Order: sequence, then C-alpha cells, then structure tokens
Amino acid sequence: MSTEADTGTSRTGPTSSASSINPDSVRAVARKDFRDSIRSWVFWTLSFLFFMLLVGTTGLLSYFGSDIAAQGQTTEALVGMVQSMTSLIIPLIALVLGWKSIAGERQSGSLKILLSLPHSRKDVLLGKLIGRSAVLSVSLITGFVLAAAVVAALLGSFDVADYVGLLAVSILYGVAYTSLAVSLSSVTRSTTIAGAAMFGIFMLFYAVWNGLLTAFWMLMNLDYIPQNETTAQIALLFNSLSLNSAYQNVLSLVTSMGGFTDQTEMVLEGMFGSVPFYLQDWFSLIILLAWIVVPIAIALFRFDRVDL
Repeated sequence: MSTEADTGTSRTGPTSSASSINPDSVRAVARKDFRDSIRSWVFWTLSFLFFMLLVGTTGLLSYFGSDIAAQGQTTEALVGMVQSMTSLIIPLIALVLGWKSIAGERQSGSLKILLSLPHSRKDVLLGKLIGRSAVLSVSLITGFVLAAAVVAALLGSFDVADYVGLLAVSILYGVAYTSLAVSLSSVTRSTTIAGAAMFGIFMLFYAVWNGLLTAFWMLMNLDYIPQNETTAQIALLFNSLSLNSAYQNVLSLVTSMGGFTDQTEMVLEGMFGSVPFYLQDWFSLIILLAWIVVPIAIALFRFDRVDL
C-alpha cells in the first residue's frame, strides 16, 4: 500500500483555504482513522461487548421472564432492559473513543504533520468525528447482528422492528456523545485536560443535570420557587433537553417501549391544556440530533482559531 494511501493524502492538491472543507479530504481522514481502529483491539472488544450485552440480557429475560413471554412482550422488555444499560455503557465508550482523537495528536505533535498534508483543520475535525462514530456504529451493528439469532431463539417471539429501532437510536445516541467528545478534544491542549473534560461531560448528564432538576423541584415544594405553570414548564423543558432523556424518549418513538401512560397524559393535559411539544417524542429526536450537530459546529468554529 502506498504511503499516500496510508496518510490519507488527497489527490486534489492543497486546499484553497485553511478553513475550507474538502469532502475528499474528510473521507480520507475518516477512512484512515477507522482503519487504524479496526486493526486495534478496540473494534473487536466493543463488538464482543455489545454481543454479550444482548445475549446476556436475553438469557436473563428468557429465564426469569416467563410472565412477560406469556404476555407477548419479550422484545419490548428486552429493549427496556438493554436501554437502561446502553444508556450508561455507550456514553463511556464514546467518550473514551473521542478522548484522544485530537488532543492526543496535538500533544504528540502528529497533528501538525497531518495538517501539513492537504487537509484543513475542519477536514481533520470532521474526519475524526466520522471515523470514531463509524467505529462505534459498526461495533454496535456487528454485536447486534451476531446476537440476533441467539436473541430470536431464546425469546421465541422476536419483533424485528423494535430490535432495529433499538439499534438505530443507540447509534444516534453514541454519535451524539462522540460529537461531544471529539469537539472537546479539539479545544484542549493535552490528553489530561481532555480526560477531565470527558469526565465532566459524563458527570453532567449522570449527576449534575438530575441533581439540578431534583433541587429545583425541592425548592418548589418548599415554596422557595413559585409553584405555577411557568416554573413547572421550565423544569419539564430542562429535563427534556438532557441527552439521556432524549435517548429514552426517541426509543419510545420508534419502538413499542415506554411512552406516556394514559394517566400521565391526562395530568399533563389538566396542567397545560395539552401535552407540551417539548415532551413529545418527535421533539426528543430533534434534541438528539442537536446534540450531534451543535457541539461539532462550535468546535469547527473554535478549532480554526486555536494556536496549535
């Protein structure tokens, strides 16, 4: 294989502007990043992890969930059980994958070598995001596909739509966290700072966000914050903007899992006249996509201006 292919050099020549985006260059960076990951232990470890997650959960469900099976809700129960685990595992994996994507190369000096090729900074950033997202996505797909036959055999009844819906939304969820990780990695000077930023993101969605929401409700109950329709809407909107909440809500949009109960819907309609748009599943899909687009858009603007 030629040196040009290994380095991802574009045949189109140097870009006309350091801040321009060359699709061929983006693909070259992404392809090399993905190829390097495939050759390492990361890809196969992730694929095996997702395979074992599905098979292990299905085994537990088939062994202990006879009542669920009798009601014909085995796939729905599987989606719910797997979602509760992937909502924790996928962020950890995505943040680790994106941790050193830019900061590691910047610290080692290899980023300057990469940028000496016909790649703009935007090309490198988008290529890294696509490459790392592809590693996570293909690992998920591999694990899910390999586990499908075992899942179908153990469950007896198998809803393909729910299974594919879980896979598709999990991929979007993973890409969102990868976008956050790569974006933060691009604006930090060392892997130590980048690692601290990854930890901060994880704590934000798994402790700080819920903690702030809980504190808000407590202050409302203690009358430190007025209890009215406006404050209730603020709290519910804040909760809906969480990446983890968006993941769970979008799953109920594309699978038979979850969704509002009739009683909850009646309460919301009694409070606000109708279910607010920001609590509906379609809006959660917009939030999930926004967590992919907004961080990388900010990083594209910022990374062009940092001193390497």
